[in-house]
Amino acid sequence: MTESSFIHRFEPATSAGSPPLLLLHGTGGDENDLLGLGKMISPGSALLSPRGRVLEHGMPRFFRRLAEGVFDEEDVRRRARELGDFVADARQRYGIAAPVAVGFSNGANIAAALLLLEPEVLAGAILLRAMVPLSDPPTADLATKPVLLLSGQGDPIVPAGNSARLATLLSQAGASVTHRVLPAGHQLSQADVTLARDWIGNVEAKAA
Repeated sequence: MTESSFIHRFEPATSAGSPPLLLLHGTGGDENDLLGLGKMISPGSALLSPRGRVLEHGMPRFFRRLAEGVFDEEDVRRRARELGDFVADARQRYGIAAPVAVGFSNGANIAAALLLLEPEVLAGAILLRAMVPLSDPPTADLATKPVLLLSGQGDPIVPAGNSARLATLLSQAGASVTHRVLPAGHQLSQADVTLARDWIGNVEAKAA
């Protein structure tokens, strides 16, 4: 097992025109958690789904946190680099293009960090209940990368101002950001699935 290895699931594409998806679970999830979501929002896509390598009370995560909403930013940076290396290895191994990340909660936060720290790794991202991952991120060039940020109006974990700040941060870095605030909490709703499916359909159409 190399330094960049993650326990993961890979499901090959069934449609040539569909972008590969990098599925990034929330705290306590694993490599199986978002496979169903991936199939719902982009049925023909290749699915690459790693398990986070940090354990918090036995629950997998993608990076350490010091408290609810307080991240170990040195660890965020290190783990984002490891995830970027894993994606590069997986692209060679499975013969896939740069993926669109689909991240929920902790997975969305590491996807946002990956966009800011290693923008070349991802073709875009769907960030479900994401927060600003770094207080002092580097200047990234996201060069019109498409990003869908879906927040919950009643989310007890992600303050509204924080998700709005993330949308601004990504936009200022050049990303093409769509930010929607849904009448939901931290958990996902049918509206998330519908909006994500429509958004990725538009991304596919533009790529074609």
